[in-house]
Amino acid sequence: MSTDQSTHGARVMVVDDTPTNLRILVALLAKHGYAVQALTDGPAALAAIEADPPDILLLDIDMPEMDGFEVCHRLKADPLLAEIPVLFISALDHVDDKVRGFEAGGADYITKPFQFEEILARMNAHLELRRYREQAVEEAQLATIHALVALAESRDDATGKHIQRVQLFCRLLAEQIRAERHAAEPISDNWLDTLTHASPLHDIGKVGIPDRVLLKPARLDPVEFSVMQTHAALGAATLETVRRRYPRSDFINLGVEIAGYHHEKWDGTGYPARLAGGAIPLSARIVALADVYDALRSERCYKPAFPHDKANGIILAEDGNHFDPTVVRAYRKLSGRLARVYDEMSV
Repeated sequence: MSTDQSTHGARVMVVDDTPTNLRILVALLAKHGYAVQALTDGPAALAAIEADPPDILLLDIDMPEMDGFEVCHRLKADPLLAEIPVLFISALDHVDDKVRGFEAGGADYITKPFQFEEILARMNAHLELRRYREQAVEEAQLATIHALVALAESRDDATGKHIQRVQLFCRLLAEQIRAERHAAEPISDNWLDTLTHASPLHDIGKVGIPDRVLLKPARLDPVEFSVMQTHAALGAATLETVRRRYPRSDFINLGVEIAGYHHEKWDGTGYPARLAGGAIPLSARIVALADVYDALRSERCYKPAFPHDKANGIILAEDGNHFDPTVVRAYRKLSGRLARVYDEMSV
């Protein structure tokens, strides 16, 4: 029996106090491409789930210290873990036991001795159902996130094209870095696409900055500047609440990096964490240059728009100070193209 491609590699936790049952299930599931974690008691399972939630739980009922009904009940009481499907696999085959399993929050109930083909079929069905449900919820949340991004940008960018230009600048820079093989780690197609989609999240924290600071038509005083600086940590914290629900979302994970660290500087003088060099995520280092270039070229309430030559000089002067030399190297190759992109997307 083949494994559905969309569920292949899913993380499965098996909890059973009978070693023979565990060995059989672990071997069969691993053979079909699943990442399997095996535990023998309820308390250990709950601790492991809280630390690193699996995609699905195969759970015995008749166990010492804490039975499967109680494990499932506690799991479903936690909003962050309640969506994990629980499949009971038990020798208890009375109708009352099955009813109790479903009342505890179980998604399915399989009696022992089991047929592995049945477990596989039911498990994959519940994994698929969970995937569709999460996709719908995630799409709704991402739409809300993008609405917040648009709201944040509209407050100090009348054209609304800043985020579009930064997206393209980031992609071009990342493609150039990959072509020259200068990144410490290979840049995959997925990472490149995710960077493109997540880069607009860099200033999502601006929604929490008062207009008197964000729109001040003059240089900020030290107190106002400290308020403005909070937008990086605020943006990361906002996205962190989403990451707790979707910890394996590449989009959200990269968004947290970008929002939190795009104002860090290569020499360690940035904010909010004063990270330096390679400690700053590559995503944030790329967004940092793209964001600054666009800001320099754009008119703001506190400054006029700079021509490309002036912006270019400022960027190059910060090579190794504000900006990662690897990103600046890519920028040097692309500066003329970025200038054309800016002009074409500003009409």
